Amino acid sequence: MRDWREGVRRVTPYVPGEQPGQARMIKLNTNENPYPPAPGVERALREMQAEKFRLYPDPEARMLVEALAEFYGVRPSQVFVGVGSDDVLAMAFLTFFNSELPILFPDITYSFYDVWAGLFRIPYCQIPLDEQFRIVPGDYERENGGIVFPNPNAPTGEELSLEAIERILDSNRGSVVIVDEAYVDFGAATALPLLEKYENLLVVQTFSKSRSMAGMRIGFCIGNEELIACLNDVKYSFNSYTMDQTALILGTAALRDREYFEKTRAKVIETREWAKTELRRLGFRFGDSKANFIFASHESVPAREIYQALREQHIYVRYFDKPRIDNYLRITVGNREEMETFFRFLEAWLKERLLSE
Repeated sequence: MRDWREGVRRVTPYVPGEQPGQARMIKLNTNENPYPPAPGVERALREMQAEKFRLYPDPEARMLVEALAEFYGVRPSQVFVGVGSDDVLAMAFLTFFNSELPILFPDITYSFYDVWAGLFRIPYCQIPLDEQFRIVPGDYERENGGIVFPNPNAPTGEELSLEAIERILDSNRGSVVIVDEAYVDFGAATALPLLEKYENLLVVQTFSKSRSMAGMRIGFCIGNEELIACLNDVKYSFNSYTMDQTALILGTAALRDREYFEKTRAKVIETREWAKTELRRLGFRFGDSKANFIFASHESVPAREIYQALREQHIYVRYFDKPRIDNYLRITVGNREEMETFFRFLEAWLKERLLSE
């Protein structure tokens, strides 16, 4: 008799950042925004009518789609929304990466890419970053079934210039190129201006980082109308009601407060640049991050040791036990008070640790 296990799809799952859930901790490990959502989001939440939850949400998510189109100056037919950018990206993998050729993405990057490739049985090739952890556009000038990369890259924080992105697009007009801009609002240049020139470009963003709504799960992408129509065809063949009523209403409210959005992202950028100065003073080296995190390595103390020492004090940063990056820490930029506490402990601990040698 056939064993049912023979028909199970086996994958190695994505491992998310630790969520300790402690009352007193400094959580700098999952790139969450340290500031609350826009005031209008809380106001809209209070005004919601629970009675409406008995009805299905709008499958076209028109309220949110139209608000996004207005904010970014595109047509609603160019916008697709999903349950976080992970949902949008997974749907894009399922929709566009279906040839027998391998898709291309960096070897050090968002670790969900190879998970989706494995889940959907998509062949893939990981392209090594250079010694400075940067994408080399020329390495993507090869036959492929699609390309995806974050900008800024994760977990390195390195930005790829628009000129470099355009080189990748121009040399791969027969493939869909996905630029994952989860962190773009913290100082990098968006690829959105290239949409008019390249019909093969899909730009993915999220509300989780710069709009302080990681717990709400709202993501979106912008591309030409044909790409978006293809995404919707797959979505409606999978789940018509991906966005619930709450997400549609609160996401729209967040978009309406541009002033708050600009203010909080500026605060994160300011704190990040100050944190770079402090890290450099303590003997760390790192690239010029344009994200809401810094990917840093100490000149003499192993990253794993620093990670464990911080963890014992309920200060959480991200450590990746992977080749090439196993001596780096990804440190999310918290608010100024959190970062000052982080640096006070780190400076004292490093001083004691180095004196003991």
